[in-house]
Amino acid sequence: MNNQELRIEILLEEVVKKRASDLHIQVGLPPMLRIDGSLMPAAGTQPLDEPAVERLVFQILDEDQRQILLKDKEFDFSFAFGTLGRFRVNAFHERGNLAAALRLIPNEIKSATELGMPPVVNTFADFPRGLVLVTGPTGSGKSTTLAALVDKINSERSQHIITIEDPIEFTHKSKKSVVVQREVHYDTYSFSAALRSSLRQDPDVVLIGEMRDLE
Repeated sequence: MNNQELRIEILLEEVVKKRASDLHIQVGLPPMLRIDGSLMPAAGTQPLDEPAVERLVFQILDEDQRQILLKDKEFDFSFAFGTLGRFRVNAFHERGNLAAALRLIPNEIKSATELGMPPVVNTFADFPRGLVLVTGPTGSGKSTTLAALVDKINSERSQHIITIEDPIEFTHKSKKSVVVQREVHYDTYSFSAALRSSLRQDPDVVLIGEMRDLE
Protein backbone atom coordinates (compact mmCIF):
# COMPACT_ATOMS: atom_id res chain seq x y z
CA MET A 1 0.00 0.00 0.00
CA ASN A 2 1.49 3.34 -1.01
CA ASN A 3 1.41 6.46 1.13
CA GLN A 4 -1.31 8.06 -1.00
CA GLU A 5 -3.73 5.19 -0.28
CA LEU A 6 -2.97 4.90 3.43
CA ARG A 7 -5.62 6.24 5.81
CA ILE A 8 -5.57 6.46 9.59
CA GLU A 9 -8.66 4.20 9.85
CA ILE A 10 -6.72 1.35 8.22
CA LEU A 11 -3.96 1.65 10.81
CA LEU A 12 -6.36 1.90 13.75
CA GLU A 13 -8.22 -1.20 12.61
CA GLU A 14 -4.91 -3.09 12.50
CA VAL A 15 -4.05 -1.90 16.01
CA VAL A 16 -7.33 -3.33 17.31
CA LYS A 17 -7.15 -6.50 15.19
CA LYS A 18 -3.59 -7.34 16.26
CA ARG A 19 -4.16 -6.25 19.87
CA ALA A 20 -1.34 -3.74 19.68
CA SER A 21 -0.96 -1.31 22.55
CA ASP A 22 0.49 1.60 20.57
CA LEU A 23 0.88 3.06 17.09
CA HIS A 24 3.82 5.30 16.14
CA ILE A 25 3.72 7.61 13.12
CA GLN A 26 6.97 9.29 12.07
CA VAL A 27 8.66 10.58 8.92
CA GLY A 28 11.16 8.11 7.45
CA LEU A 29 9.65 4.99 9.03
CA PRO A 30 6.61 2.86 8.24
CA PRO A 31 3.79 3.07 10.80
CA MET A 32 4.99 1.01 13.77
CA LEU A 33 2.83 -1.12 16.08
CA ARG A 34 3.84 -2.15 19.58
CA ILE A 35 2.73 -5.76 20.04
CA ASP A 36 3.66 -7.67 23.21
CA GLY A 37 6.28 -5.04 23.97
CA SER A 38 8.03 -5.10 20.57
CA LEU A 39 7.76 -2.58 17.73
CA MET A 40 7.04 -3.86 14.22
CA PRO A 41 5.86 -2.28 10.94
CA ALA A 42 2.17 -2.29 10.09
CA ALA A 43 1.46 -4.88 7.41
CA GLY A 44 1.90 -3.74 3.81
CA THR A 45 3.16 -0.26 4.67
CA GLN A 46 6.25 1.64 3.58
CA PRO A 47 8.29 4.48 5.09
CA LEU A 48 6.21 7.63 5.45
CA ASP A 49 7.13 10.94 3.90
CA GLU A 50 6.27 14.30 5.46
CA PRO A 51 2.99 14.84 3.54
CA ALA A 52 1.80 11.34 4.49
CA VAL A 53 2.45 11.91 8.20
CA GLU A 54 0.68 15.27 8.14
CA ARG A 55 -2.30 13.77 6.33
CA LEU A 56 -2.60 10.87 8.80
CA VAL A 57 -2.32 13.07 11.89
CA PHE A 58 -4.62 15.80 10.58
CA GLN A 59 -7.31 13.16 9.90
CA ILE A 60 -7.85 12.86 13.68
CA LEU A 61 -7.54 16.57 14.55
CA ASP A 62 -10.19 19.24 14.27
CA GLU A 63 -9.25 22.80 13.30
CA ASP A 64 -8.90 24.05 16.88
CA GLN A 65 -6.64 21.12 17.75
CA ARG A 66 -4.48 21.77 14.69
CA GLN A 67 -3.97 25.36 15.78
CA ILE A 68 -2.95 24.27 19.29
CA LEU A 69 -0.47 21.77 17.83
CA LEU A 70 1.05 24.35 15.48
CA LYS A 71 1.32 26.90 18.30
CA ASP A 72 2.58 24.67 21.13
CA LYS A 73 4.49 22.13 18.97
CA GLU A 74 2.87 19.25 20.90
CA PHE A 75 -0.64 18.32 21.95
CA ASP A 76 -2.36 15.61 24.02
CA PHE A 77 -5.89 14.53 23.16
CA SER A 78 -8.12 11.47 22.88
CA PHE A 79 -10.83 10.33 20.50
CA ALA A 80 -13.25 7.44 20.03
CA PHE A 81 -12.77 5.05 17.12
CA GLY A 82 -16.29 3.79 16.50
CA THR A 83 -17.23 1.07 18.97
CA LEU A 84 -13.77 -0.51 18.96
CA GLY A 85 -12.15 1.72 21.56
CA ARG A 86 -10.62 5.08 22.32
CA PHE A 87 -7.15 6.31 21.55
CA ARG A 88 -4.97 8.64 23.59
CA VAL A 89 -2.72 10.67 21.29
CA ASN A 90 0.40 12.75 21.75
CA ALA A 91 1.10 14.68 18.55
CA PHE A 92 4.48 16.40 18.50
CA HIS A 93 7.36 17.59 16.30
CA GLU A 94 10.75 15.93 15.90
CA ARG A 95 13.56 17.30 13.71
CA GLY A 96 11.08 19.79 12.30
CA ASN A 97 8.55 17.16 11.23
CA LEU A 98 5.19 16.16 12.64
CA ALA A 99 4.91 12.83 14.49
CA ALA A 100 2.41 11.09 16.76
CA ALA A 101 2.12 8.30 19.30
CA LEU A 102 -1.31 6.71 19.76
CA ARG A 103 -2.27 4.36 22.59
CA LEU A 104 -5.34 2.13 22.49
CA ILE A 105 -7.74 2.52 25.42
CA PRO A 106 -10.16 -0.44 25.60
CA ASN A 107 -13.87 0.30 25.90
CA GLU A 108 -14.21 -2.23 28.71
CA ILE A 109 -13.08 -1.20 32.18
CA LYS A 110 -11.69 -4.26 33.96
CA SER A 111 -11.75 -4.67 37.72
CA ALA A 112 -8.56 -4.79 39.77
CA THR A 113 -9.17 -8.53 40.23
CA GLU A 114 -9.49 -9.09 36.47
CA LEU A 115 -6.27 -7.13 35.99
CA GLY A 116 -4.49 -9.54 38.33
CA MET A 117 -3.74 -6.95 41.00
CA PRO A 118 -3.28 -7.83 44.68
CA PRO A 119 -6.54 -7.79 46.70
CA VAL A 120 -5.29 -4.82 48.72
CA VAL A 121 -5.69 -2.57 45.64
CA ASN A 122 -9.47 -2.97 45.82
CA THR A 123 -9.45 -1.60 49.36
CA PHE A 124 -8.18 1.78 48.09
CA ALA A 125 -11.66 2.42 46.68
CA ASP A 126 -13.17 1.85 50.14
CA PHE A 127 -11.24 4.60 51.94
CA PRO A 128 -13.72 7.19 53.32
CA ARG A 129 -11.07 9.93 53.05
CA GLY A 130 -7.38 10.44 52.38
CA LEU A 131 -4.91 10.72 49.49
CA VAL A 132 -4.04 7.79 47.20
CA LEU A 133 -1.12 8.12 44.76
CA VAL A 134 -0.92 5.71 41.81
CA THR A 135 2.59 5.92 40.35
CA GLY A 136 4.78 3.99 37.95
CA PRO A 137 6.68 4.14 34.65
CA THR A 138 5.06 4.62 31.25
CA GLY A 139 2.89 1.67 30.27
CA SER A 140 2.74 0.20 33.77
CA GLY A 141 -1.05 0.48 34.02
CA LYS A 142 -1.64 3.67 36.03
CA SER A 143 -4.64 4.78 33.95
CA THR A 144 -6.09 1.26 33.94
CA THR A 145 -5.73 1.02 37.72
CA LEU A 146 -7.40 4.39 38.29
CA ALA A 147 -10.25 3.46 35.95
CA ALA A 148 -10.81 0.21 37.87
CA LEU A 149 -10.96 2.06 41.20
CA VAL A 150 -13.34 4.73 39.89
CA ASP A 151 -15.58 2.06 38.38
CA LYS A 152 -15.66 0.16 41.68
CA ILE A 153 -16.79 3.27 43.57
CA ASN A 154 -19.24 4.13 40.79
CA SER A 155 -20.76 0.63 40.95
CA GLU A 156 -20.98 0.27 44.72
CA ARG A 157 -21.47 3.69 46.32
CA SER A 158 -23.69 6.72 45.85
CA GLN A 159 -21.09 9.47 45.58
CA HIS A 160 -20.07 12.47 43.48
CA ILE A 161 -16.91 11.63 41.53
CA ILE A 162 -14.97 14.32 39.64
CA THR A 163 -12.10 13.41 37.32
CA ILE A 164 -9.64 15.97 35.93
CA GLU A 165 -7.67 14.58 33.00
CA ASP A 166 -5.50 15.58 30.03
CA PRO A 167 -6.89 14.00 28.00
CA ILE A 168 -9.89 11.94 29.16
CA GLU A 169 -8.97 8.29 28.61
CA PHE A 170 -11.51 5.82 30.00
CA THR A 171 -15.05 7.17 29.93
CA HIS A 172 -17.39 6.44 32.85
CA LYS A 173 -21.18 6.38 32.76
CA SER A 174 -22.86 7.27 36.04
CA LYS A 175 -24.11 4.15 37.85
CA LYS A 176 -24.77 4.44 41.58
CA SER A 177 -22.54 7.50 41.65
CA VAL A 178 -22.66 10.74 39.69
CA VAL A 179 -19.49 10.97 37.57
CA VAL A 180 -18.23 14.26 36.12
CA GLN A 181 -15.21 14.09 33.78
CA ARG A 182 -13.36 17.32 32.97
CA GLU A 183 -10.67 17.63 30.31
CA VAL A 184 -7.89 20.21 30.45
CA HIS A 185 -8.02 22.68 27.50
CA TYR A 186 -11.70 21.92 26.84
CA ASP A 187 -13.53 21.98 30.18
CA THR A 188 -10.92 23.84 32.24
CA TYR A 189 -7.70 25.79 31.73
CA SER A 190 -5.48 23.70 33.99
CA PHE A 191 -5.34 20.93 36.58
CA SER A 192 -4.87 23.48 39.36
CA ALA A 193 -7.84 25.61 38.26
CA ALA A 194 -10.08 22.55 38.00
CA LEU A 195 -8.96 21.27 41.40
CA ARG A 196 -9.73 24.59 43.08
CA SER A 197 -13.12 24.69 41.38
CA SER A 198 -13.90 21.08 42.30
CA LEU A 199 -13.88 21.96 46.00
CA ARG A 200 -16.98 24.06 45.36
CA GLN A 201 -18.76 21.26 43.49
CA ASP A 202 -19.65 19.05 46.48
CA PRO A 203 -17.17 16.25 45.63
CA ASP A 204 -16.79 12.94 47.43
CA VAL A 205 -13.95 11.70 45.19
CA VAL A 206 -11.57 13.76 43.03
CA LEU A 207 -9.26 12.03 40.55
CA ILE A 208 -6.35 14.08 39.18
CA GLY A 209 -4.89 12.46 36.07
CA GLU A 210 -1.37 13.88 36.47
CA MET A 211 0.73 15.76 39.01
CA ARG A 212 2.93 17.78 36.67
CA ASP A 213 4.27 20.52 38.93
CA LEU A 214 4.49 21.73 42.53
CA GLU A 215 1.11 23.47 42.37
